Amino acid sequence: MLFCPCCGNLLLIQHHTQGEQSFFCQTCPYVFPISGREYKNRTNLKRKEVDDVLGGEEEWKNVDSTDATCPKCEHPRAYFMQIQTRSADEPMSIFYKCCNHECQHQWNEK
Repeated sequence: MLFCPCCGNLLLIQHHTQGEQSFFCQTCPYVFPISGREYKNRTNLKRKEVDDVLGGEEEWKNVDSTDATCPKCEHPRAYFMQIQTRSADEPMSIFYKCCNHECQHQWNEK
């Protein structure tokens, strides 16, 4: 990986019509021509695991259900839980999980 000497952003490869290549920056006008060899390598970065903010499956075991339509599968019922995510003078956030065991879509009240 190469980085722009002007702004520090990641440089990308640009392919030209005559088979020439150059590194370029998406945010500033920096361009670095590549001569002599062709770059084709692609590195797939390993994604790190993301923790479930709502506590995972264990937190959904003892929650109540209500009449709320799932935006994904249109099921008429959903489990819900209220969590204080903002300051104390703000209302609690309501999170929903579809009761349809095939869907299990999660969303929050906006």
